[in-house]
Amino acid sequence: MPFTLRKHKAIKDKKIQIFLIQDLGIDPKVGQRLTSKGRIFDENMNTINSGENIPTEYIYIAVFEGETRGLKPLLEFRDFAIFDKPTNLMVHPISKNTPYSLLDEIRFHFGENANLIHRIDAETSGLVIVGKNKQSEIDLKEMFQEKKYHKSYLAIVQGELKEEITINKGLDREGKAIGVRMMVCDEGKESITIIKPIKYNKEKDLTLIEALPLTGRQHQIRVHLHSIGHTILGDPIYGVDDENAENYLNKTLSEEDRFSITKSNRLWLHANYLEFEYKNVTYKIFSKNRDLYNEFSF
Repeated sequence: MPFTLRKHKAIKDKKIQIFLIQDLGIDPKVGQRLTSKGRIFDENMNTINSGENIPTEYIYIAVFEGETRGLKPLLEFRDFAIFDKPTNLMVHPISKNTPYSLLDEIRFHFGENANLIHRIDAETSGLVIVGKNKQSEIDLKEMFQEKKYHKSYLAIVQGELKEEITINKGLDREGKAIGVRMMVCDEGKESITIIKPIKYNKEKDLTLIEALPLTGRQHQIRVHLHSIGHTILGDPIYGVDDENAENYLNKTLSEEDRFSITKSNRLWLHANYLEFEYKNVTYKIFSKNRDLYNEFSF
């Protein structure tokens, strides 16, 4: 389990936020996050909420302590590192019961101050930047927010795509049964993706493409490609009916059923290239993962 309980001698009847700041030396923002996420408990394992007094002589704080399953960073620099994330791995735990995520490896290798700079979907493989300290996290996240980077993906899509195309379609939440599913709509947020065909496999009727997202919306590449009739191979949310998408998200869709529906047991979308500037140095980084090329040429 990624969360462990740390026991602390407390000051009974003192407000929890004040105790965290004054006596444990915890940053106010961190303390607020711990209480808002229900990670502080009294001796009876009851949650202590923000603004409440400490009811017992000791408290417990649930702390994320990363464990490794052998995944190592692709590249490491003084202030940041790059991971080449495999498919079917969440970058961040969604609950205290999440057994393993990329954040486990990040904290295992670089300590509790290391953090993700950006995220990609669990099923999407490829490059992820990690800040190794708080200052680099702030600087690199600001770079991403201001879109001062270039990112390129590879994907295997259904059907033949013959020419480069720029997809300029607004995106918004679908608002139906599948809560995470997005849709194209005129009223949605501006979303632009450039799609470049690389190679067509006539036997399988699949095209290997490069996708360059000029904006960074949720599921942008997946939705845009699906909207033009070239759904990504193995996508269990787009191009399938609501029941199967729901079953997939609820983890009740068997591997056999998924394969029969999507023709694969993984989403063939890969974050292949990152280019950005940090402290006046330009970094151009390619993934070394060849799974997508190997699958396409099989």
